[in-house]
Amino acid sequence: MVSFRSLLTLCSAAVAVVAIPTQTANATEARGLARRSSTFTSSTTGTLDGYFYSLYMEDASGATMVDNGNSYSLTWDSSVVDVVAGVGWNPGSAQAITYSGSFSTSGNAYLSVYGWTTSPLVEYYIVESYGDYNPGSGSTVLGTVTSDGGTYDIYHLTRTNAPSIEGTATFDQYWSVRTSNRVGGTVTTSNHFNAWKALGLSMGTFNYQILATEGYESSGSSSITVS
Repeated sequence: MVSFRSLLTLCSAAVAVVAIPTQTANATEARGLARRSSTFTSSTTGTLDGYFYSLYMEDASGATMVDNGNSYSLTWDSSVVDVVAGVGWNPGSAQAITYSGSFSTSGNAYLSVYGWTTSPLVEYYIVESYGDYNPGSGSTVLGTVTSDGGTYDIYHLTRTNAPSIEGTATFDQYWSVRTSNRVGGTVTTSNHFNAWKALGLSMGTFNYQILATEGYESSGSSSITVS
């Protein structure tokens, strides 16, 4: 997974380190079923109960992700430097994503719909909430999109010789940043994709798409469920 530090600097290398999950059984007494969960403390990707998950850690310690299929929790501290975690779909789509939960940080952190497309190679973010740093700071607003009860500012960057899902490459980066933070609701991704297209920002074939938490040189926690 490629992390995003800001709209101007993003230099963490993509890694694929296999973690050994610790599985536990959570009894669902009403249905007599057991729900699996997995705990990760190093970079990894995979699927659980039909949902794609991803954890990226710049350092080898300082963050823990507990994945329960369509939900996850993340705790982190500044020793991890940069962490990005989330669950969702692979491939993604122009879908409406409903989510709920909590997101808490006093530093530089983000909660967003995050994903990639190929042909063309595009990295994209729909930011729902952030900590003490607005990822749009210092960049030019190309336009706005009103969706799901809020207004989002739109930004575009070109990354040159940067890490991506296809290795080191040059690619576009699209952002919608909500002007008033929220945690919970529906993100109608097609509204953003259409707004980007109207500004000449083309997308390709969907790769993975997650509801992601990122923390950079900060500490915090999140607990998110998607549907």
